[in-house]
Amino acid sequence: MTTPPPLSAAPQNDGDESQPERPRGRAAARLLPPARLTGPIPWVIAILIALVVIAAAGGLALRNLATSASAGLSSAISVQVIEPAPDLRASKAAAAVKLLTGIEGVAAVRLVPEAELAAMLEPWLGEGAASEDVPIPALIDVELGQTAGPADVARIEAALAARVPGLRVDAQGDFLRPVNDALAALQWLALGLVALVALATAAAVWLAARNAFAGARDTVEIMHLLGASDRQISAVFLRDVLREAAAGAVLGGALGVAAIWLLGQQFAALGSGMVGGGGLVLADWLIIGAIPLAGVLLAWLTARITIALALRDML
Repeated sequence: MTTPPPLSAAPQNDGDESQPERPRGRAAARLLPPARLTGPIPWVIAILIALVVIAAAGGLALRNLATSASAGLSSAISVQVIEPAPDLRASKAAAAVKLLTGIEGVAAVRLVPEAELAAMLEPWLGEGAASEDVPIPALIDVELGQTAGPADVARIEAALAARVPGLRVDAQGDFLRPVNDALAALQWLALGLVALVALATAAAVWLAARNAFAGARDTVEIMHLLGASDRQISAVFLRDVLREAAAGAVLGGALGVAAIWLLGQQFAALGSGMVGGGGLVLADWLIIGAIPLAGVLLAWLTARITIALALRDML
């Protein structure tokens, strides 16, 4: 007959029985399903980044164009000898050149040949520009050693008026002032477009992140009960936001650069492209290259704030 085991050998249940351990927060966070951005958000980000790249490139090219044009004419003054008689006009021009050479602050003086003037005016006057029947004023280009201000123009004009009457003195930079104002307005317009597109990007990511979080709200609550922290849950959402925002930013940057290249080829045929000459320089390309990175950072910050606010509302 078999002897029953002693009671001491029976399993003890005195309250020290080990309970199943709660899963760690990191493991619980892994159970959260992938929180992909809903809808065509990566494509939207790509389009917005491409628009920012094109707008930034246009604004930078306009800035360089305005700077180059102003620098070339900032110290230049033009003197016109207005005299209908050809012989007297030539003698006055020669006297003005001699007088200008001796004025303090004048670096270079050049009497523009009549043939060059006729070639410049031919598109507007036709063949009559080379005819003596058209009294074309003699033109003298003056280069100063510093920026030509109103005081310099007045000083040179006074010195010429005392010896050679009938001359007109103008700062060549004054002719470009309306153009510079227009270019400055276009630059502000490009900057405003960049700001609006950045705001649209943040709004798109905000909506997508809220929708993704709302779709996984029940799972997030369960993960909270299983021990996942807000930081771990937020990291899951941010990982997917970064992946899809980076894909959209890379695609948008490539599209924007391709558009800039095509525009540069068109402007290159005019002799003043966006890529060469007065167009984009190395520093500009570095700024353009940083735009996709800035877009990804903006998307990440927006998603992080959105998820943090959504998690706070669950408390």
